[in-house]
Amino acid sequence: MSHPAHATLGQSSYPRLTRSLSAVESWGFGLTAHISWTALVPAIHAALGSQAIFVWIPAVIFGMLLNYQVKRLGMHFMNVAGGTPNYASKLLQHYPGLANYAAIGYLLNWVSYLAVNTIVLKDLIKVNLEALGIACPDIFLEISFTLLPFIVAFSGTRALSILHLFFIIPAFGLLIIFCVQGLCWLAFSPVSPGFFPSNWSPFNFVDWAKWFFFVTYATYSCETASSFVADSRRPSQTLRFLDVAAWMMPPIFLGGSWVVMRLATDPNLKDNAFLNLVAASLPFWGRFAGVSVSFLLVAASLLGSATVVSNCPRILYQLALDKHISPVFAVVSRRGVFVPALTLTLVLCLIYLIWGDVARIVAVGNIGWFVSFMLLHLGLWLRRDRQEVLFPRISLGILLLEVVVLLVGGLAWGWLNLLIGLLFPIGVMGIDAVIRRVNFPPFHPSWWMRRYRKPSVVIIKDSVILQVSILIFLLCSAVGVGWLFGVKLNKVATAGGENIFVVLLMSVAFVGVAIACWTSLPQVVAIAEAREAAEHLFTVAQDGILVVDDQGIIRQANPATESFFGVNPSELRGNYLNKWLPALVYYPDQWTKRSEQNLIGNGKNRTLEVSISDRPHQDFQEYVVILHDITQRKQAEQILRYSEAQLRQEAKQLASQLVQSEKMSSLGQLVAGVAHEINNPVNFIYGNITHANQYIQDLLRLLQLYQQNYPHPVTEIQKETEAIDLNFLIADLPNLLTSMTVGAERITEIVLSLRNFSRLDEAEMKAVNIHEGIDNTLMILEHRLKPKSNNQTIEVIKEYGDLPLVECYAGQLNQVFMNLLANAIDALEESLVISHSSFATDKGQTTNDRGQIRIHTQLTNQKQVVIRIGDNGLGIPEVIQKHLFEPFFTTKPIGKGTGLGLSISYQIITQKHQGKLECISAPGQGTEFVIVIPLNQQAI
Repeated sequence: MSHPAHATLGQSSYPRLTRSLSAVESWGFGLTAHISWTALVPAIHAALGSQAIFVWIPAVIFGMLLNYQVKRLGMHFMNVAGGTPNYASKLLQHYPGLANYAAIGYLLNWVSYLAVNTIVLKDLIKVNLEALGIACPDIFLEISFTLLPFIVAFSGTRALSILHLFFIIPAFGLLIIFCVQGLCWLAFSPVSPGFFPSNWSPFNFVDWAKWFFFVTYATYSCETASSFVADSRRPSQTLRFLDVAAWMMPPIFLGGSWVVMRLATDPNLKDNAFLNLVAASLPFWGRFAGVSVSFLLVAASLLGSATVVSNCPRILYQLALDKHISPVFAVVSRRGVFVPALTLTLVLCLIYLIWGDVARIVAVGNIGWFVSFMLLHLGLWLRRDRQEVLFPRISLGILLLEVVVLLVGGLAWGWLNLLIGLLFPIGVMGIDAVIRRVNFPPFHPSWWMRRYRKPSVVIIKDSVILQVSILIFLLCSAVGVGWLFGVKLNKVATAGGENIFVVLLMSVAFVGVAIACWTSLPQVVAIAEAREAAEHLFTVAQDGILVVDDQGIIRQANPATESFFGVNPSELRGNYLNKWLPALVYYPDQWTKRSEQNLIGNGKNRTLEVSISDRPHQDFQEYVVILHDITQRKQAEQILRYSEAQLRQEAKQLASQLVQSEKMSSLGQLVAGVAHEINNPVNFIYGNITHANQYIQDLLRLLQLYQQNYPHPVTEIQKETEAIDLNFLIADLPNLLTSMTVGAERITEIVLSLRNFSRLDEAEMKAVNIHEGIDNTLMILEHRLKPKSNNQTIEVIKEYGDLPLVECYAGQLNQVFMNLLANAIDALEESLVISHSSFATDKGQTTNDRGQIRIHTQLTNQKQVVIRIGDNGLGIPEVIQKHLFEPFFTTKPIGKGTGLGLSISYQIITQKHQGKLECISAPGQGTEFVIVIPLNQQAI
């Protein structure tokens, strides 16, 4: 049964890789496969002789193409760790079983490389120690060389990458010298056996397939740098190194093989790597050949092991992130240590060591490796339409050739090895299935995450005693080992002393770094992390931070101080702080620990809260000054002190506006209700007038028939006819019905205007006809426009433009029209009264007793609707115009107005409709109100 933590932990909860490696450090891992050539070339040379070059040539070409393809994939999958196998799993994401198999097959080959390196180092040291008469058990050497790279890897990625880089540079340089110098010696030396052989060894396709299958162990693995793209600080530069790695393949794999083929010709050398390389380099290196070759072989083994423990955990990490294997392998510590992944890698390496010898390990490991690249080429062909795929047709051709090589070459290495190699990745997938289902805490991410969240127990507050003790132990051990070997070398006459010296030198270097990783390095890393954290806080802090000496002179300043003083922090150093804060005296020991200071600079007056704390050192005294800008806080306090009265005034205005709004809402409801109630009887009357008119016309025709057929009625009927004036009744009755019809129609129009004006069903914004709203408002105010008792009338002049439907709050806009038109009528009535009074007192004065209201509408080019409502009244003085739109301001007598009409109208236009309301007036020139609103409110 699977652990519940698997279901609750998402991918985003895993600690992610930090980009801590420099590009140069990642480049070093990309040269490991080139060094491994030294272990492969003797075997193929011993088997094929001069024909071996025809195996190396296509293998190198395919390897170079692979490097370019992996680089392209890396550029596309920039955040994918593990390199080639995880790119293959991405290409085969629709086939998860194949994707998982390809990545694990690749992984197992690298693990087998570590096991092979361990055996090679063991044999090399054992042979040299036996020559000195020193016996050392195999199991001790195997365990030691297996655990050595893991000890460094468990302490962090950086130490391992730096150690690897330190030795890869001289080793690779020495290998290049071997290849180039060997080729030059063959071409130009007078004692050279000749650049080309005199005859070529025969071989068949089975031999070619068998050894092509073998050499891909090196030529396909030159893309290792891509495994470190996800934690490289410059991933693009890391990937660009694949080009360099590709072009380093021909001089090493082809050039070096040619040198060995032409110079290591003694059949007694067999497939011994040390003897073949020494024989090949002896003509041009002389007595330095042995120690140089020893260095190359030891470097190839140790650096290969270091690459394995760096590369394999990243493959497992990315597989876990992609949910191909158990999520526990996606756990990584804050220092970049993949503890679960490293543990599985160690277990697999031990399985290889226990199970087989070098030949069997290489054969079995290489089968999964070869199938992995077959699946990569298959994925490239399946995704051939993607831009990250190069040479899809070539990939298909290589795939077909690899299928043949696997069948022919794999069987040539033994059908049992082929079967085991094919099944081994499936066995690892079975191990992963067990890990997923067993309820054992270390098999689940949550257990590791809880451990990583705890404070580190490695850091020792006082580690001086421990460091000195380890140093004494190492010095004493080095002296003792040196004395022992000196005695042995003096007693035993052997030429191999320098070889064991090289082996011990590199082994001690690895051991020394491993010890440092568990003792000094954590302290150094902790100090570096603390320094970086402090520097980061010093840099990103929003408050100004200054460090001053005991004289008040600024020694350090963080970037935030520039916003305070307007001076670059570098220019602050060396100046007295009181140059900017005059209230501070010269000596910081007299400064108040916390105070408020005024800073005048950049044309601004700012208030700073200054906090001061001392920072004693062994030889001098420093003070840390923290500047916090409290200007806004002070301003806010001042604003709060004056806000109470303003809030009261605003609350009063708001209350009055709410009352007015409620009144208008109630009035609208009342108007709508009255209009509805009047509408029913009016419709009844208006609908029956037609029928009444028809009935009366029928009766009048019947009466005419009676008059025609009975021209001489009785006396009583004649008297009644004269009494009711029948002739007038017959003539006036149709006029009466017509008048009733006109009245009913008038009432209907008024009811419709009331309903349109109230617009209770249009509280939301919608597109309406502005002219219709103005006409409805005029209909309601028509009784005020008619002539009064003094025959004074108000004329309305409509100058309507061609307006489309306007988006607005129709009911509120009608309220504005009502307020403006009512004010215009009030102004004209006042004007007519004053003019009439003046005319009565001065007969010689002429007056214009005809008031006019002019309504003009238009649409501007900027999609603005302009509505002008003007009158020819007395006008408004400029003093009053300034206060027109203020709440409660009015010039009308008590009971005639509240002073809220224009204020509410102004808010409706400016706030609700994002428009403008202006008054244009002058005494004696009339008044005009201008409304400007957008045609479409959504465009605002």
